[in-house]
Amino acid sequence: MSDELQQHKNIYIFSGLGADERAFQKLDLDPSTIHHIRWISAFKNESMADYAARLLEQIKHDKPILIGLSFGGMIAVEIAKLIAVERVVLLASAKSHDEIPPYFRWAGKMRLHALLPTKLFKRPSLFLYWLFGTSSTWERKLLREILRDTDPDFLAWALRQIALWTNKEAPMQVLHIHGTADRVLPIRFIKSDIQLLHAGHFMTLNRATELSALIREYLSTAGQLSG
Repeated sequence: MSDELQQHKNIYIFSGLGADERAFQKLDLDPSTIHHIRWISAFKNESMADYAARLLEQIKHDKPILIGLSFGGMIAVEIAKLIAVERVVLLASAKSHDEIPPYFRWAGKMRLHALLPTKLFKRPSLFLYWLFGTSSTWERKLLREILRDTDPDFLAWALRQIALWTNKEAPMQVLHIHGTADRVLPIRFIKSDIQLLHAGHFMTLNRATELSALIREYLSTAGQLSG
């Protein structure tokens, strides 16, 4: 088998909350085939685990590689508990309940998230640009478009699920890459494998070259451990 065929993988990507493949447009993961998971509507009281189970019908390959950004990484972790996966890559995300900032968890227990108007997250502002770490006019424009296209009901459900997430187990084969300047999920709460200096929550766009190289290197050995 040629090196190219050995390196070819089916990668399923879970984008961030409300986002889609636009957040990954600058990543270069050739020669792998990329499949973008589409968010579906969530049931009102559905757990993150149950929601992840309903996404399984979009995964058409055995032992896929999962890449998840932010909230999408948490969903990828839940998926990895349901099916055999080859590798999991988490970007600006969390592996477990313990990596969710304690103030998010406290807000979830107190149900304070229910008092937070989701429309605040749909309106572009200097605070949101700062929070997500956008560093150019183009990135801010893209963030505005993503916020505009985000379903407010899905946003409210997802914020609640993040605050109440109880997962304790991380996937066996996982690479967790996190930025030291992430303000959404601060690095001080995260036990990552690789820290990108000065990278924020939007790092799939403004640090794409570095991320692409790190991910390709990690995936180049996929399958070797399992024979």
